Parts: sequence; structure tokens; C-alpha cells
Amino acid sequence: MQRRIVPAVFVLVPLCLLAIRTARPAQRGSNEHWVGTWSTSEVGRPQTPPPVAPALPPFQPNQCPAAPPAPLTFMHFNNQTLRQIVHTSIGGSSVRIVLSNAYGNAPLLIGAAHLALRDKSAAIEPASDRLLTFSGKSTIAIPAYAVITSDPVSLSVPQMSDLAIDLYLPGNTDTPAPLTMHAAAFQTNYVSETGNYAGAVKLPVVAAMQNWFVIYRVEVQAPESVGGLVTFGDSITDGTRSTPDTNNRWPDQLVRRLFSQASPVKIGLMNAGIAGNRVLSEGAYQAGINALARFERDAISQPGVTHVVLMEGINDIGNARTNPTPTAEDIIAGYQQLIDAAHSKGVKIFGATMTPFYGAPYYSAEGEAKRQAVNQWIRTGKAFDGVIDFDAATRDPNNPKQFLAAYDSCDHLHPNDAGYQAMAAAIDLGPFK
Repeated sequence: MQRRIVPAVFVLVPLCLLAIRTARPAQRGSNEHWVGTWSTSEVGRPQTPPPVAPALPPFQPNQCPAAPPAPLTFMHFNNQTLRQIVHTSIGGSSVRIVLSNAYGNAPLLIGAAHLALRDKSAAIEPASDRLLTFSGKSTIAIPAYAVITSDPVSLSVPQMSDLAIDLYLPGNTDTPAPLTMHAAAFQTNYVSETGNYAGAVKLPVVAAMQNWFVIYRVEVQAPESVGGLVTFGDSITDGTRSTPDTNNRWPDQLVRRLFSQASPVKIGLMNAGIAGNRVLSEGAYQAGINALARFERDAISQPGVTHVVLMEGINDIGNARTNPTPTAEDIIAGYQQLIDAAHSKGVKIFGATMTPFYGAPYYSAEGEAKRQAVNQWIRTGKAFDGVIDFDAATRDPNNPKQFLAAYDSCDHLHPNDAGYQAMAAAIDLGPFK
């Protein structure tokens, strides 16, 4: 049965407002604070479908596994409910979510929002369903360019578990206003038939997608001793070419390592990877704004953040092809800006070397020389608080310009699941204790 649509309540604020904090903070003296247990980084989706991406090199059956499924279709929504699945790192008993219209130039109406533990596929565990409110209201219009936080709800959220976030969008997103999203979730999410089905145990699904829309972060209350780790980078941090619906990105595999020890290290992990992202410039809309422009919001202002791992620059190098700029020195100068920004907030930042890309469509000898120069600076420059050598962990010792075959997803740029596991295994866990 279709649920009754709640009348819209528009909130008028100045358009320059960047974020609204509607939820109550942790109580003073409670020795707890809010920490992100999941996050994504966002882009502004244009209102016409982008051109089809060029095909990747053909797979070699004797050397490579079957190709992972292509991301599902670009779409608009009209009076429909989205059920989006996210995977937690740390757990908690009090939880809230953050929604974003950061790239929208008009208000975005949320007709209803619910949070629950995912059962399987598009179903939720009935007893876990929680209505989400925003300053006590179940309906809210997110102003243009704004970010809003829900009121906290009591829910026992296990670590490394799947949550379902339901958003009922009563309007039509096929308008001139861009929709804020993350384009490469590697997670199947669901779209309902017409109507408000937020909180329904079984969603009447009419479409699936591998994108996240509007959701930005999930936070839990945790002891003051629990920090937050932001993994900041491009498609390799985002998990491109990992197997969808398995949480095999290297940050996910790092969480499994941290939590599986005899003395587990509990830290909230927030993934700030965007496929195609660059340190110094922009590409297609899906690649987001440059790293220097988004670092404050996506990394060092995240709740509870204590550590950042930075791995970025291969897209600056590769897209330059044989052009002399940006130089290795230009990329290093960008890193230094990010290091200074992190240190100004008391956040430790670890530099990760760039993995091989020989054989990738945008490989060049000039680009390889830049990669080697930047990696050498990361290892020896002593500007970072620590170094993670992803290059050494994944390269072929007989040909260091390329991936070890067992780790190559066969596009020669991104690791496969085993490669991402090797990257996570190369990280010294000591600094996070």
C-alpha cells in the first residue's frame, strides 16, 4: 500500500550557508564524540547523460578473471524511494546520517528518511527500522549548496555491517538543478516504484544502480579514544575494478585487518576516493573538483578525524600524456599544501606511493619518470608523518613499471581484489593504535 506523502516544509536560509548542524552534539562530560563510520565523496551530476566511456582493453582469458559488471544506468527519480546500502567500520549505539545538496543550486526536498540494518538484497531487518528526523521534522528541504545532519537515533550498529538508508524523493530530479552524488559505489542500491516506501521491509524495486545519491556520511557516538581515518585519493582508493557488493576496496580490507587482531584497533574509516580525481585540476564531472579544493571538506573536517592516508597524482600524470606539465615538482607542491592543511588541524597525514601504470591507455615514458620522481620524494622527503609503499607492494619485481600479474585487474591501472588486499597488507598498523 502506498504511504501518505508528508507535505513539504521548506526551510529558508541564505544561499551562502555551507552546512547546517541540526543534530544535538554529544553531551559534555560524556567522554564520547561523533566519529564517521562511513562516508563517500561527492560530485555534481549534470542533468544530461554523459557520453559513454571508452571501452577498457580486452580481457585475456588465460591471465585475467571475467570482467566485473559495468556500473548500472544513469537515472533520474520522480516520486520514488531510494534504498542505498553502506558498509560500516566501527559500530555504536547512537547513530545519525549526513545528507548533501552541496552541488545543487536549488532546494532538494526529502519527503521521508529511514535507517535500518540490511537483511539481504533490498530487504531490511524489521525491528531495526528507525525514522530519521531533522530538528524534529520528518520532512526537510535541503537548501542549495547545503549539508544537513539528522537527529541521532538509538540503534545498535554492528561494526563492519550493512546499513540501509531510505530517502523518499517526492519531486522530480529531472530539473536544471544538479543532483549531488557519488558515481562509482561498487555497491548495488535500489529504486522503488512510485511512492513513499521508506522503512518498508521489502522495497518494491523497479531499478538498481551502482551510485550513491545525496547520502554523504554515517556517524556513530564513540569513546573519545576512538579516532577517524580518512583515505583520500582517486579511483584506486575508490575501489575501481574491485568486485561489486563485496567491500574489497583496499580501505575495506584495511578495516578487516585492524579489527581482526588479538588487540583490535578501532578507528572509524571514511573513504574519500573519487575515480578520476586529480591533485591540481579537473576532468569529467564524475572526477570531482581537484584535491586541494576538496581536502578541507572531504578529509580534515570529517568528524573525529585523526589520520589521513593520501594516494593521488596518477591522473595528473597520465592525463598529461607527454606534456611537460604538470611536473613532478608541481604535484609535490600540491602535496605540501595538503600536508600543511592537515597539520594545521592536528591531523597526521601519511603519503602512499603511486602504483604502476605501464600498459594503461594513458601511459607514457614521460609520465613514468614523473611517477618515479614523486614516489622517491614521498619515500625520502620526510614531509609526511609516515609512508605507505603501495608501489613496492604491487609491482612486478622483474619489471617494476608494471603490476605483478596476480594483482592486475587487466586494465593495467587498477588492482584486482587480490591487489587491493596486498595494498592493505602493506600498511603498518602501529601508527593507528
